[in-house]
Amino acid sequence: MEEILKVENLTKTFKLSKKQQKLEKTRTKVKVAVDDLSFSAYKGEIFGLLGPNGAGKTTTLRMLATLIKPDSGDAFIDGKSIITEEDKVRRKIGFLTSELKLEDFFTPNYLFNFFGELYGMEKSAIVERRNTLFARFGIDRFAEIKFSNLSTGMKQKVSLVVSIVHDPEFIIFDEPTNGLDVLTAKVVTDFLTELKNDGKTIILSTHIFSLIEKLCDRVGIIINGKLAKLDSLENLTKEKSLEETFFDVYKEIAGDLI
Repeated sequence: MEEILKVENLTKTFKLSKKQQKLEKTRTKVKVAVDDLSFSAYKGEIFGLLGPNGAGKTTTLRMLATLIKPDSGDAFIDGKSIITEEDKVRRKIGFLTSELKLEDFFTPNYLFNFFGELYGMEKSAIVERRNTLFARFGIDRFAEIKFSNLSTGMKQKVSLVVSIVHDPEFIIFDEPTNGLDVLTAKVVTDFLTELKNDGKTIILSTHIFSLIEKLCDRVGIIINGKLAKLDSLENLTKEKSLEETFFDVYKEIAGDLI
């Protein structure tokens, strides 16, 4: 298998304000969000990061997307370092997160063109790519409607297509079906399967067991910033359901559920 992503001992900490310390019921001034994390992903696979809220999934993906720098460690996407070759990494990846805030005033057409130009695409290539993706997701009928006037599901579809406007080989999705209705969620998950079949490598984070079971080839269970278990979905579900396996691992690492 061809290794596309290599994560080496990533660590990230954040300073906690007094308010955050109170919310987290701790006197510790520094939170270790990601703790010496290492794993690899291979061409044409969907790799899932499974964990509860606050486990470090989003922080990990934000580091891989070069949005924040790790305190230590490094990761390489197609051989390019997320620390020393950020621009080259950004050209190779697509990144979709619920934190992506598109300007309400603009239309899907304008947003797609804008992101395409950011990636240096030719106008003809932008038009061809836009026509394909807008038709695939039913955005074409809403192409000239302001983003603020779109439904939640349609906004998510627009966010998805602008994140892959440049047809990247490596795609990072943070909670890709979060807040979506069942119909829109199916459209998104079906598309992720298509991307995999096209040879794309996809890293996704989620706390939804069924999404992992439907899409992923391998799974890393992350708890308190540490990789607690990593294996193929087949092996993780050989004797128990994924949910049962996860809670067994969680109890072993973190103790009681509450």
